[in-house]
Amino acid sequence: MTRLNAVRHIALHDVAKKRAVPVVMNCLLIGATMLTSMNGYAKADWMSVTLDNDFFVNEDNGYTNGLYLSSYEIDEAPSFVPNPDIWVKPFMWSMPSGPALTTVKAHSLSQTLMTPSDLTLTNPPEGSFPYAGLLSYTNTYISVSADYADKISTTLGVVGPLALGKQTQKTIHKMIGAQDPKGWDTQLKNEPVFMISRSRTWRAWVSESGNMDLLVGGGVNVGTIRSGVNSGVVWRYGNRMENSFASILLSSNRISNPIAIDHGWFVFAGALFSYDFNQIFMDGNTFRDSRSIDYDHENNIFSTGLSYSWGDASLAFAINTPFSINGDSRDRELDKYLRYGTLTFAWSL
Repeated sequence: MTRLNAVRHIALHDVAKKRAVPVVMNCLLIGATMLTSMNGYAKADWMSVTLDNDFFVNEDNGYTNGLYLSSYEIDEAPSFVPNPDIWVKPFMWSMPSGPALTTVKAHSLSQTLMTPSDLTLTNPPEGSFPYAGLLSYTNTYISVSADYADKISTTLGVVGPLALGKQTQKTIHKMIGAQDPKGWDTQLKNEPVFMISRSRTWRAWVSESGNMDLLVGGGVNVGTIRSGVNSGVVWRYGNRMENSFASILLSSNRISNPIAIDHGWFVFAGALFSYDFNQIFMDGNTFRDSRSIDYDHENNIFSTGLSYSWGDASLAFAINTPFSINGDSRDRELDKYLRYGTLTFAWSL
């Protein structure tokens, strides 16, 4: 996935600093309550928290932070007729019509931040990453068969000051004694955004011992957040992996890392090859004038990580490194600012 951050009025500056921690914590608490209630009369079976941050790779620029809080309803005996939530139901025509072994409904609230490389400048130069913040909700439906899985998701959100990126980054940096970001007044403007994603992954090869497998997949995104196509491959080594291969689909929207379940574990390495027609954190606002940056529309990422499950919980960590194939030296320089680590903790309710 990508880039982000926020701004506002000087008269509100001191108040925002004092209230930023309660605002963020209250949003998380409200979000957890909303996610558990969004499942209606069905219970949420799992929840997860995913943190993307460039401090895992000793950086603080570009794609600087992403926080994702998600709930999952898992049906291991689904009916023949799919029962998706309202936000993905209009697009179910693109999903397989036959019965599935397992279905997953996921609801995710997230905040992601993007900043330029030099946080000391109040007016970053043209050509640097725009300050941007994105606050969003994603509804996902996954249908799992014996050796392949399909996903459809809808994301709705807002970029700009309403996403609270400025308050979040300034508060965290104050808490850890990091550089105070000065350029949030140049962030993207308030604007509603959306994205519809459709993807499939196949468990293409499994070793005789069952301890290694190879996953291949592809997908398409349409929306103002991002539009593009992608394909990828992931190699895994571990045990009890047969029931967790579909979790790779959650990583494409940064909802979760691939997670082990059933007391299993695995290490993984993979590459995602994408072509983006538009990407709001680089192109800027869709319907209003804003800062933007020239970039390589080929967006490729190499990922390595591990996941371990015990009892009713699972922990996963990965390092994601963008790389350019046909880009010039400037594109390769931008890749360095988009490298980040990501940590997911999931637990059964």
